[in-house]
Amino acid sequence: MTLSMRRIVLFTKNMPGMMAFYRDVLGLKVRKDEKGWKEFDANGCVIALHNGTSAVGRRPPKIGFWAKDIPAARQELVGRGAKMSKLMTGGGLVRCEGKDPDGNPFSISDRA
Repeated sequence: MTLSMRRIVLFTKNMPGMMAFYRDVLGLKVRKDEKGWKEFDANGCVIALHNGTSAVGRRPPKIGFWAKDIPAARQELVGRGAKMSKLMTGGGLVRCEGKDPDGNPFSISDRA
């Protein structure tokens, strides 16, 4: 059996804020826009928003995005209103981190 990541589902009570963040701030293309369900094309994986609540554990999952030029990607996201950490380097990669409106963490790195 071979498994392949295709979709990440985030439950939210803040659909308008989360939709605006993933569409307008991160710049992901909307694939589906149905009542209570939104999907975004994240270039190889779908990020879906589902109305409802989630009982996230003490350390929630983190969505990892790839970009070739991390400083430029960070600067563009900050310009769109994202609150991003400073650039971090180490272990042969460059990365920065942020959170969506519900507090779900994400990172952008140049990790292959």
